[in-house]
Amino acid sequence: MRTLLHHPLILLTPVSSRSSSSLSPLIMASCSSLALPSASLRALSFASSDSFNKNGIRAFGIKNLGRSKVFMSVSVGSQTIGVVDDDALFKDYKPNYAFLFPGQGAQAVGMGKDAQSVPAAVNLFKKANDILGYDLLELCTSGPKEKLDSTLISQPAIYVTSLAAVEVLHARDGGQEIIDSVDVTCGLSLGEYTALAFAGAFSFEDGLKLVKLRGQAMQEAADAAKSAMVSVIGLDSEKVQQLCDAANEEVDEANRVQIANYLCPGNYAVSGGVKGVEAVEAKAKSFKARMTVRLAVAGAFHTSFMEPAVSRLEAALAATALMPPRIPVISNVDAQPHSDPATIKKILARQVISPVQWETTVKTLLTKGLKKGYELGPGKVIAGIVKRMDKGADIENVGA
Repeated sequence: MRTLLHHPLILLTPVSSRSSSSLSPLIMASCSSLALPSASLRALSFASSDSFNKNGIRAFGIKNLGRSKVFMSVSVGSQTIGVVDDDALFKDYKPNYAFLFPGQGAQAVGMGKDAQSVPAAVNLFKKANDILGYDLLELCTSGPKEKLDSTLISQPAIYVTSLAAVEVLHARDGGQEIIDSVDVTCGLSLGEYTALAFAGAFSFEDGLKLVKLRGQAMQEAADAAKSAMVSVIGLDSEKVQQLCDAANEEVDEANRVQIANYLCPGNYAVSGGVKGVEAVEAKAKSFKARMTVRLAVAGAFHTSFMEPAVSRLEAALAATALMPPRIPVISNVDAQPHSDPATIKKILARQVISPVQWETTVKTLLTKGLKKGYELGPGKVIAGIVKRMDKGADIENVGA
């Protein structure tokens, strides 16, 4: 089996470049009432809970405090469930403080070490070992790099380390107040699962099981076809689309390419068949691209090449308990927050074949008046993206 080294969304390790120019750090491095019995409305506010479950893992849950959102508590027989009236609960969200979670490619040997002084973070790694069947912390802190970089390991590693970073933040002076202030969250591709876990849409354990399966399914889909990815540097998205169109005129249907990741202005990842990617590289200079960088990945992520992974994700998501998030979680697929669990499940399954709208996500947060963002987890790529889009943006890194 080929090893998936890095995810295109982070653009860390290139395998080739069409320019001798040095790569930038960014390159190197998305109630109407219900006619049901025993229904009652209650106002709830959301913050990171101080309670722990039976495994010693902090519950990122609900607190009855001042800031509120309206949910409906519905009793059906002996069960009480929380539902929202539709998918528009967060339609008019106003971001003030955001948690931003990294995606695959942010991993590095040594991650997780800073979290070992925080008991709640240690418990996350212990629980992960039981679910994954191997010592995740050992791989994170000691490598080897080649194994940590594989998609089967890196996706769970980043998910767990990022939530461990939340615990690191919680343990410091004023950390709980920061967590309580967060009113929107999002993550880059894989990071969307981390954001949903933080927002209480599913448990830490269920999220990790989904991430584990996601990595396996994406790797197997990549192994089934000859595909590749290339980063196009120095062009706006319209020009990159024109470049893709020109390349597609020269290849058959199986080798067509498309923009797979709208990362930030001047940095877009193109995915597709190997011949199509080669055509993009050959034509890029004529479109005045500064360079192209072939990415060291197993295949064309966030395109139809990942279609075999969708049905596996749909089945896993159908079997997963998912609640409305307590705060808005911005989707990579449409750069919008969703509150309906069924809608979130559908979007997550399609995320692996859909272009990542990270540029729009960040731009929307900034336009809506984001006061401060926190990048939680390994690496500092997200902070670099935000700073590139707004040099005055206030972004703090919280590692683990």
